[in-house]
Amino acid sequence: MTTPRDTPASRRTRANGDGTVYQRKDSRWEAAGYVLAPGNTRRRVRVYGTTRKEALAKLTEKIANSNRGVPVPSAQGSLAAYLTYWLEAVAVHQLRENTHTRYTACVNNYLIPGLGKKKLTKLTARDVRTWLNQLRTTCQCCARSIDADRDHPRCCATGTCCFKRLSPLTLAYIHSVLKSALEHAVREEEIPRNVARNVRTGTPRPRRFEPLTAEEARQFLTAARGHRLHALFALALHTGLRKGELLGLRWENLDLAGGSAAIRRTLQRTSSGGLTTLPTKTRASERRIVLPARCLQSLKLHQEQQRREHDTAGTEWQHNGYVFTTPQGCAIDPTNLTRTFTTLLRNAGLRRIRFHDLRHSTATLRLEQGVELIVIKELLGHAHIGVTATVYAHVRLRLQRNAIDLLGHALRNPAESAGQPDGDDGPPLCAVSVR
Repeated sequence: MTTPRDTPASRRTRANGDGTVYQRKDSRWEAAGYVLAPGNTRRRVRVYGTTRKEALAKLTEKIANSNRGVPVPSAQGSLAAYLTYWLEAVAVHQLRENTHTRYTACVNNYLIPGLGKKKLTKLTARDVRTWLNQLRTTCQCCARSIDADRDHPRCCATGTCCFKRLSPLTLAYIHSVLKSALEHAVREEEIPRNVARNVRTGTPRPRRFEPLTAEEARQFLTAARGHRLHALFALALHTGLRKGELLGLRWENLDLAGGSAAIRRTLQRTSSGGLTTLPTKTRASERRIVLPARCLQSLKLHQEQQRREHDTAGTEWQHNGYVFTTPQGCAIDPTNLTRTFTTLLRNAGLRRIRFHDLRHSTATLRLEQGVELIVIKELLGHAHIGVTATVYAHVRLRLQRNAIDLLGHALRNPAESAGQPDGDDGPPLCAVSVR
């Protein structure tokens, strides 16, 4: 009588639902079974191994994951194919146009050349980490053949590498784009997990900003007093509005009698539509702010100046309702505003900064005047107060010294203070009042 122990391994009976294992004609072992698939369905999968034990282990792992509710990945294409699909069918509907353009450049320049040939389902955290480490030490002139396209090569084409490596911020941005793409693949149940999230690249140090001091801010406003866009520069420094928010401001958004402005739209240049009015950066950026008296006076003078320019231009005037326009009434290009701002800094004898640094200066100067962070957050239109505290609140040494002196006066022994001359010890410092 034949017992189960005497039955050949390929013909042993397995329990219902455990799948089947058998040896193929090419001597390999094949295991097949039903597992959970996307869409709450079940499908038959096949795995292979050089031994029966190896094939059975692979099938057991897939069945175990299926029993835990993890669907088997359905994507069979490369990472390059999925990234292209994600950009064209998903990200284009979720991102602003300029952000989508940056994502596309990141995918085409770095992700597809480095990891595009990998299968989406077989991509591992080790692959991502190895690629990022290689990208961190690779000269981009050599890797992307930038030097070969120059009229006068000066790097790898001449045998002298310039070692133009990517900055930590750029590496973190590339990593975040890959994580976003793989996260959507997980949501669509194409892959079981996001392997890019298991790779730690470290937090890059943020760029150090040097906002204008109070003296430099006064010098800047003095230099801009005779400029036709004086109201714009004064509004930027007093309110901290973004460049696009200033250029997208319309007269209908201003309440000069009540002294307030409604921030509803932003003006940006896009690759497809040119100068386009778009919604604000975030929902919190859509806000109403109070205008200082100096800005109200400047805006009234600017309105009179715009009427005179309208009369001079005649039929060539472009009626668009913008507060800040060219002498012909056209919207101002953000790049042209940057050039004007740089020229104004040079004429004023000030160090060169970005236009966005005026926003940093506004936050810093308000903080030095004792304005609370929650108020600064509302004025700047931040979604979270952490952004205001970590990025825009540049506490200067003078403010730190005042805080240290305040604590020193609070902890000083009264007997020691009584024994010192009055002239050596000034009155205790108090908190700066909010202006």
